[in-house]
Amino acid sequence: MPHAPCAAYEPAAPYFDLVRGALGDLVDGAHFFDAVAENVVYEVRYDIGGWPRVLHGRADLMAAFRGYAQAIALRSADPLMVHRAGDTVILEYDVHGTILATGVTYDNRFCSVIRIEGRKIAQWRDYMDSLAAWTALTARQA
Repeated sequence: MPHAPCAAYEPAAPYFDLVRGALGDLVDGAHFFDAVAENVVYEVRYDIGGWPRVLHGRADLMAAFRGYAQAIALRSADPLMVHRAGDTVILEYDVHGTILATGVTYDNRFCSVIRIEGRKIAQWRDYMDSLAAWTALTARQA
């Protein structure tokens, strides 16, 4: 059953739209969560702000992103570089937004390594500029 986007995820829409657009016809589903396998393994290669290092399954990923969208509102995600190698897609991109608790600007760079299986995102490994995230998350509004 498709997981249509809802208001709880709207603050992260630029990220979801960028990823879904980058994967194009390699995956099925209109929204990011529709394109994620039920048993996805989503791994982040950094420790930051309570985000788990490994999430197992679409339901856990959706719950984590609900928390993300309550903390950070993105205004854009760009520029995008897409590298394809067999069933693996590597995305390089930036996100820009605001930390909702403080109003501090959030700008970060990511590299995501995605393995596609059965026209769904089966595995995700995420790398980011941890210092940029830490600086934004610990800064106080001026």
